[in-house]
Amino acid sequence: MRWRALASMLAAMGTLAAMGTLVGAADRPEGRAFATRSVTVARHGMVAAAHPLAVLVGVETLKKGGSAVDAAIAVNAALAFMEPVACGLGGDLFAMVYDPATNKLYGLNASGRAPKALTAEKVPPAADGTVPLHTPYAWTVPGCVDGWFELHQRFGKLPMAEILAPAIAYAREGVPVPQVIAGAWARGAAVFRGKPGFAEVFLPQGRAPKEGEVFANPALARTLSLLAEKGRDAFYRGEIAAKIVAYSQANGGFFALEDFAEHRSE
Repeated sequence: MRWRALASMLAAMGTLAAMGTLVGAADRPEGRAFATRSVTVARHGMVAAAHPLAVLVGVETLKKGGSAVDAAIAVNAALAFMEPVACGLGGDLFAMVYDPATNKLYGLNASGRAPKALTAEKVPPAADGTVPLHTPYAWTVPGCVDGWFELHQRFGKLPMAEILAPAIAYAREGVPVPQVIAGAWARGAAVFRGKPGFAEVFLPQGRAPKEGEVFANPALARTLSLLAEKGRDAFYRGEIAAKIVAYSQANGGFFALEDFAEHRSE
């Protein structure tokens, strides 16, 4: 009886799979490849990100009454921890925001400038004549944090401390690393392993985290906590700026406190 039940179940599963293929083939527009997932449609908001927990952070921010910009900042902060292979407070930010209340489209350029002390004559060109990558000659003032606060000032609803709270908690507790991010992490480790300070944060156990392993970043949690407590000036005029400048001076960079204090988004 058990074998007969199993055979019936397998036959039913095969029939359902075939039906799914037939329905998908019949429903897809002419000329389009067969899709394994439906297009997602939502009425009250939608979040897309490279890590499922970052998506959850954005959705929960919207459910609390946050604006789309609040959710975007919350997701970006979460990805700075969860997807360090592509996001981070050391980078820049660009945004386009449509405001239905004013029927206007706003653009934000939150990219940083090169240090004042670094002139073109000081830059030794790479073999192709460009600025050499992964060197202090390519460092610019990070614009991401200022971009968060510029966007929040105009379009935010929730307090910044509440927006950053999920990223802070996850960075302290740690989260499992997904497959794709783990692969990119391993490739990045081959490039940055020898950079000062990299291994201490991003190579626990002396290597990149593998798929499913839990990674935490308490140092980033402290940085985000400072931003939640003291605002953007903690990054551009406070102790974070001082530490970045000190790191720069110790490792061949050109940053000065003035470069951070004078930074503004457009």
